[in-house]
Amino acid sequence: MLLELKVSNFAIIENLHIVFKDGLNILSGETGAGKSVLLKSLSLLMGGKASSDTIRTGAQQATIEGSFDISKRPDIQNALQDMGIEADEDILIVRRVLSTGDKSKVYLNGSLSTLNSLRDIVSPLVELAGHSAPLIEMTGQHENRNLMSKHYHLDLLDQYAGTWDKRLLYAEKYNRYNAIFEEIKKLESDAKQKAQRLDFLIYQRDEITNLDLSPGEDQILEVEVKKLKNSSRIGSFVDQAESALYTDDDSAVSRLNAILKKGQELLTLDPQLAAKLDNLEQAKALIDESVFELRQYAEKIDADPMKLEEMESRLSDLRKLQKKYGSSVDDILRALMEMEIEIANLQNSESRIDGLKKEAASLRKELETLAADLHQRRQKGAEVLADSVNAELLDLNMKGVIFHVQVEKLDHLVSTGLSDVEFMSQTSAKDIKRPLAKFASGGELSRILLSLKRVVGSGHQPRTYLFDEVDTGVSGETAEKVGRKLKTIAKGQQVVCVTHLPQVAAFGDIHFFIQKSPQKESVAMVVSELKRKDRVQEIARLISGEKISKTSLAHAEQLLAEAKA
Repeated sequence: MLLELKVSNFAIIENLHIVFKDGLNILSGETGAGKSVLLKSLSLLMGGKASSDTIRTGAQQATIEGSFDISKRPDIQNALQDMGIEADEDILIVRRVLSTGDKSKVYLNGSLSTLNSLRDIVSPLVELAGHSAPLIEMTGQHENRNLMSKHYHLDLLDQYAGTWDKRLLYAEKYNRYNAIFEEIKKLESDAKQKAQRLDFLIYQRDEITNLDLSPGEDQILEVEVKKLKNSSRIGSFVDQAESALYTDDDSAVSRLNAILKKGQELLTLDPQLAAKLDNLEQAKALIDESVFELRQYAEKIDADPMKLEEMESRLSDLRKLQKKYGSSVDDILRALMEMEIEIANLQNSESRIDGLKKEAASLRKELETLAADLHQRRQKGAEVLADSVNAELLDLNMKGVIFHVQVEKLDHLVSTGLSDVEFMSQTSAKDIKRPLAKFASGGELSRILLSLKRVVGSGHQPRTYLFDEVDTGVSGETAEKVGRKLKTIAKGQQVVCVTHLPQVAAFGDIHFFIQKSPQKESVAMVVSELKRKDRVQEIARLISGEKISKTSLAHAEQLLAEAKA
């Protein structure tokens, strides 16, 4: 849903801020007041082409900014996430900056983006691959891009015919089917290249396996080599410790023995002294034990130069592998595992190809069955959809116009099945059927879309519909019907409608008035939200023109009362 629109220095707009709401938002104003400029600014938010010529005279740049509530649009949130764009508080802020003599810039939630990314997020075109409804749908002359898109026609038909889930199942299998052939193509791509790759991998694998590495061995080897290189220093330290603690005449043990002997002699004088001597006895025992363990440790160090050479050589070989395959033995072993998997895949590629071809053949049968069923259901749904839309068009006084949904069978499977779907129309029963894209009138296209939305519904994803020229060529009772249909579509959605008809304007949940404001050397556009009293005045103006009478005011009051009924 479109929450706010801010525009500055764009065409005749100096500064504009509109806060839209849920439901039916009405825009009205005098002819030439600038409604087309407002629509153009909205089209820029949807990825429309920008021109520096539209920058307001005297300004260096123009800014168009729109904020959208995407809390109920996980598809849009996921698309932003895939682009690496944050969507805090479920808000999307789109900003276009137009500069003189420079390309326009696009920002999505403050991140510099591209026009294509903007179109992917906000464009009214429904993507072929999925059920991603547009965030904004714009209708009106030269803007009926949805109604000119056959992809959109198929989406609407599937939504109406209840075939969407079956289509998703088909698409999933179709994607797998194509992925299988891509894998087969890759496996069969270059036999010589595969053989060379296999030889290279086997050489690398053997280079690693020949060392028969153990996890963490590099760290163990480093410690052992360092210890062997310094065995003489370690031995010297043990000798010094043994002398100082145990063997010298003045060793720690000798001194402790002397102290303990003297202490024993004093026990007859003070028996409590015995407890105090226990710690010294324990210290002597600890020294004896430590000296014994140090000596044992030193004797175990093998200072054999041959062993040191072997270990250094192995460490050197390991370092060479680390340069190629990873900084540690664990990394090398992981690389080895990956090599063995790839070797197995290459060696078993023929059997893999056979298995894939069997899977593809089975999938092909499933796809053909699903596609045929989809096509049959679409044909039946198309007849009912066309009848329902034609009933709506007749209700809108579009006499003579006949709507058709053409469903033709393709001679090959595509991502959506076997059906080529296109909306067609006739201006009379004698006229030939033509694609809707051939329609010249934006008003007729708008009313066809209005009828389609009434029949098909707006879908499960809320979005904004912008209707322009939907009331062209209608009046009286038909205009009231247009208003009621717009009001129906606006339930749970958001509709922004530019209108000249009081019957349509009366159904609005919120009403904006567009007018020009003369300035010293230029003119600016002003948009204001109308309260109850001003709204009555504006609807009365739409009824009678500039000269508002008591009768037109009373009629305006009546229209507002009837719209609420």
